[in-house]
Amino acid sequence: MNKEPAHPPLSGEELGLLAKASMVIQERRDAGLEGLVGGLDSVILATETGNLVPAVFELLRYTGLAIHEAFFDADSQSYVLGLAGSASVIVRSRAGEGNPFSQVNRARLSGSLPNTRIETFVFTTPNLGKYVEIQKGRCVRFLTDSPLESASCSFIQTVPSPFTGNSLGFIEWKTGKKSYVPHGGTVISPDLIKPASAHLGNIAGLDHAATRVRAQDRSSAILEFLNLTNYHYDFGVYVKSLNSITSVARREGENFAMVFTSGITPFPGNGELGPTEKFIRNYGTRVHHMAFRTERIEATVDSLKKDGMEFLLDIVGSEQEGLKQIFSGPSPHTLIVNEYIQRYGDFDGFFTRSNVEKLTEATGRQ
Repeated sequence: MNKEPAHPPLSGEELGLLAKASMVIQERRDAGLEGLVGGLDSVILATETGNLVPAVFELLRYTGLAIHEAFFDADSQSYVLGLAGSASVIVRSRAGEGNPFSQVNRARLSGSLPNTRIETFVFTTPNLGKYVEIQKGRCVRFLTDSPLESASCSFIQTVPSPFTGNSLGFIEWKTGKKSYVPHGGTVISPDLIKPASAHLGNIAGLDHAATRVRAQDRSSAILEFLNLTNYHYDFGVYVKSLNSITSVARREGENFAMVFTSGITPFPGNGELGPTEKFIRNYGTRVHHMAFRTERIEATVDSLKKDGMEFLLDIVGSEQEGLKQIFSGPSPHTLIVNEYIQRYGDFDGFFTRSNVEKLTEATGRQ
């Protein structure tokens, strides 16, 4: 009971990706990178200046996250939202020019929000200097020549990926008390209060995030992520009727998974495209949703609806299958969809094919 159905025989493409992923992992070991990247520390979510406060309040209103810190630095204002047992979400807006993500943010329906996207997934490292030295020797490019230093941490991030538009950041904490305030930053008193809604206690930390990538870039996006982290490629769920593949990368002992959703074949140009390729045409390659672990999902979703949240579909899945999931509508402030996911019992899979198909189909309603 609660076992993931057996996967169908692997295609030649899938076998090839698994072989390449094994090679990448061996290259990581040979380079001395094993053990240098830990779990997900935080996610950096950028908004337009006028949407910063509404975006933060939306997360306070619809997730279990609470404000831990707020600050100004030279070119941005940021709020740090956190929850025990979860990666933090850093919501920021830039005041200055020179956004390195501006090029990847331009698409048919995202042009009005040129600075808005989940930009960076930040992972811990016990030795940032060693990590940077090794990766520079492997031709990895970073946004700064050397790590940025503050009283609490050292931090660096890669240039945006040509395959996903995402950056990966790496942080080494110097002290037991974490503070994301950069050197020269000014701490401010948060001016927002989290609603006291009882159902928010059912919503826990980040379970996974899913990035939409082009069909022809699927393997490159996954292998790039493996090259930069200590994750491994797990499996892909093919939904041929929707021209879609959902691929999962995980790290042993880590709750957070990275998901990549792509077309099976590239956008054909004749209007007959699946929801994944349609999303990319409209919004570009970007993170589509953040998923939050949720208890009492039916009651929680009912309460979220009463509080004004709209959803793209009804709850899919069952306790017998091992999990239930649902997508919210996209946020007008961040373009991000919230997924709420409840896992049951001894379920040892990550997704079920039937859930993936229904959720992928719902993406076409955005």
